[in-house]
Amino acid sequence: MRGVLAPLALAQFICSFAGSNMNVMINDISEDLDTTVQGVQLAITIFLLVMAALMIPGGKLTDRYGRKRCFLAGLAIYGVGALLSAAAPGLGVLILGNSILEGVGTALLIPPVYILTTLLYTETTSRARAFGTVMALGGIGAAAGPLIGGLITSAISWRAAFVFQALVIALILFLSRRIKDPLPPDPTRPFDTTGAVLSGVGLILVVTGILAADNNIWLMIGLIVLGALVLLWFLRSARAKERAGQEPLLSTSLFRSRTSNLGLVTQNIQWLVLMGTSFVVATYLQVVRGYDAIQTGVIFTAATLGLLVSSLAAARLAKRRTQRTLVVTGFVVAIAGIGVLLALASGSPSAWAFAPGLLLIGLGLGLGLTPSVNVVQSSFPDEQQGEISGLSRCVSNLGSSLGTAVAGTILVAGLSAHAYGAAMIALAVLGLVGLAAAMFLPRGTAPSTSPAPSHAPP
Repeated sequence: MRGVLAPLALAQFICSFAGSNMNVMINDISEDLDTTVQGVQLAITIFLLVMAALMIPGGKLTDRYGRKRCFLAGLAIYGVGALLSAAAPGLGVLILGNSILEGVGTALLIPPVYILTTLLYTETTSRARAFGTVMALGGIGAAAGPLIGGLITSAISWRAAFVFQALVIALILFLSRRIKDPLPPDPTRPFDTTGAVLSGVGLILVVTGILAADNNIWLMIGLIVLGALVLLWFLRSARAKERAGQEPLLSTSLFRSRTSNLGLVTQNIQWLVLMGTSFVVATYLQVVRGYDAIQTGVIFTAATLGLLVSSLAAARLAKRRTQRTLVVTGFVVAIAGIGVLLALASGSPSAWAFAPGLLLIGLGLGLGLTPSVNVVQSSFPDEQQGEISGLSRCVSNLGSSLGTAVAGTILVAGLSAHAYGAAMIALAVLGLVGLAAAMFLPRGTAPSTSPAPSHAPP
């Protein structure tokens, strides 16, 4: 089983890496391709929009074509996109490779990672260990992406960072030979095209609104409201299809599980705090302290170490504590970490003053991410794993976008040392919202040595 887990965890790593390492290459790419910083930021934005639009349909396609087949197809498309980006002569080809192909590849390969982990690891403790490994590498990819990307860009070039992605994809494809799909594909399974369009448009509008937060607050509100209305239309369409005996893109029964809904909220806020903290601290270190990308990445090693330690300890912790306890404790530790970060970093010119707070934030988020994912995935039977995996990854991506948007909006409102503190306080307040949601998780969500309820109704 360990050989099966390796490609799944590496796939989560490379996708998280791709989502964070581009930020340190913006200036190099814009100079090399003779474009503007705004042009490269547009490529990053399109990547986020493509993922947002296709994550739920990508999860649903696994039922029709098979989880392994979608996983391999996503890897292949992603690899082609990475190589095309590495050879890009201009911004247009970079957008095609990085934004479109890598975005499509990510939306196809990430849902199978979580579906296969759920289906292949049926005993709760082993599932907690598996998700711990996946989340650990995902967290490392997100936290260490700027450092790895900065090192590669400084030592070789930004193009080598895309070659690195392609090489990791090739390794994953090689390791994926051992993966066996536990459920046969069903080519007769219908696909709700109307639902895919409505969900995609709605999510694109919401994410565009989130990304517009630091430019125009009214545009942000308008786009988010419009996106919410389109998503409401999507849900009403899904309910109408269910009443007519048809299969919608997303079953409305997914939202009837109180435990899953609370787990989705905690996932969203965990990624919000992680990416928001990464954005605020990285910006502060580079703008106020004058550190380069490599120095900033080294400082973030503390958060990476915390994520790694607590995520890999997931199985051991799952034997002793309930899922609820782990998620609650994770939020408490992460919020305490923000407090320590503010207290020490504001009163000391030393870079080491950031380490204790970042370490606690990493430990807390790593402690909570695995049980949050486990709670959501284990709330549904095997036949709904495609839907819930797509929804779960979509919610996490929205959290990542929200974290950067919330922090960016506050920083743009007042680029001073106090603005950075205000942004971190806002993230701590949102962390309290996640803590409140975690407190309402059922006390019985305890992964003991009994099998996880993968076949139990929500």
